[in-house]
Amino acid sequence: MAFNPQYIDPTNLNPNIGLGVSIPFVNPGVFTLTYTTQEAVKNNLINFFLTNPGELPLNPNFGAGLRKFLFEQIAPPSIQEIQDYVQNKLDLYFPMIQIDTLNVLINQQDNNTLTVQLKYFIPSSNLSGVLNFQF
Repeated sequence: MAFNPQYIDPTNLNPNIGLGVSIPFVNPGVFTLTYTTQEAVKNNLINFFLTNPGELPLNPNFGAGLRKFLFEQIAPPSIQEIQDYVQNKLDLYFPMIQIDTLNVLINQQDNNTLTVQLKYFIPSSNLSGVLNFQF
């Protein structure tokens, strides 16, 4: 996340102005731009979940940091701890997003996999989205 970010109107009135970069990077050496607020926010959240604190030199605290829970015992107290940790980080780095639901679930077939389900709402543009991650 950038320091002193510039506000971009979320109404997307000009389809020729890119708002962000799409993830995953599909073309070698070329970034695919996103042109809507919904796409930009979704890609920013994906970037957040894939980044660990310390990976961005100018913003060393940015990122979900889910790797720190990689070798933790999967039990209800640790699941609640992960959920609270992610909730606090999202509130800090994405204040423009209202989190409707954030669930951390144990995969029933594979007890070594957790699923993070995030349902969010962007009040300034009346948009909503859903994100699911497994780790």
